[in-house]
Amino acid sequence: MEIKFTKASQLKEKPDFNKLGFGKYVTDYMFVMDYDHEQGWHDPQIVPYDEFMMDPRCVTLHYGLETFEGMKAYRTADDRIQLFRPEMNAKRMIKSNERLCLAEVPEDMFVEAVKALVAIEKDWVPNLPETSLYIRPVTYASECSIGVHPPKSCRFYVILSPVGCYYPEGVNPVKIYVEEEYVRAVIGGTGFCKCGGNYAASVKAQEKAQKMGYTQVLWLDGVHREYVEEVGTMNVMFKIDGKVVTPPLEGSVLPGITRDSIIHVLKDWGYEVEERRLSIHELMEAARTGRLEEAWGTGTAAVISPIGELNYRGEIVTVSDFKTGELTQKLYDFLTGIQWGKIEDPYGWTVEV
Repeated sequence: MEIKFTKASQLKEKPDFNKLGFGKYVTDYMFVMDYDHEQGWHDPQIVPYDEFMMDPRCVTLHYGLETFEGMKAYRTADDRIQLFRPEMNAKRMIKSNERLCLAEVPEDMFVEAVKALVAIEKDWVPNLPETSLYIRPVTYASECSIGVHPPKSCRFYVILSPVGCYYPEGVNPVKIYVEEEYVRAVIGGTGFCKCGGNYAASVKAQEKAQKMGYTQVLWLDGVHREYVEEVGTMNVMFKIDGKVVTPPLEGSVLPGITRDSIIHVLKDWGYEVEERRLSIHELMEAARTGRLEEAWGTGTAAVISPIGELNYRGEIVTVSDFKTGELTQKLYDFLTGIQWGKIEDPYGWTVEV
């Protein structure tokens, strides 16, 4: 793929890497590429970060035809820059796009675009502990018409943002409210896709939880309002009686790259991992009797977020004495150790830029 590069007339002043927050800053450049039925994907280019001109009839504005990914670039102690399993993000976007009838971005094209942009923006990759360069690839329907139908034109773009910890708590336990009123996704819908509609559906419950003093919500399934699915915008895992239990991928749960990586590692470490339906009643009973030993959310943004408290129908249970569990910490240290190049990558998951 021949990528055209347009140099910016002036570069931005970089922020204080000690005070990044999450998603507050963007880098100087972005990758953009368009699609139509006649040409396929065409005109790949890296251009100065800027606004898009969008017709008010753009079908994405009306019908939500959009998907995205979340991934990171890490700076190692010896000043190398590496990605973590970028091909997995590419494959997931292909499945998301297929579900929403958007043009599929080929895996090699996706990875090449990300690597090319990160290489140009290498000075934006922070070098402080718990920092990284967040990568946001997006596909949206760019066709302008009124009417629900598969779009004839699309745009794929990638933007970058230097970030610190996703949650203000950092790698410390968070309080979770079990949500029964609202539903994030159902089997047969778009729950397995990384698309904006899923996140739009989650905001009301998140607002409700935060007003009650909770960081996030634990989602239950949309049919029975009984089986655990995700925590906030993350996959979720529970260590019960020495085994790790996580909801199965049946169509309403996002197939997380961090989730997949942790399952891989746990099995290598000799842990039994059960991908099965877990009812909230079973989970609360395990918590009451002390059999729920640890709980954590998994995702690219936070990597691993320990869960210290659950509130279900007013009953509050504490997990692991509201401390980060031993296995939770070990998994975080191992996975981030690979990502930041602190330890050897035994799986070949990292890709150097």
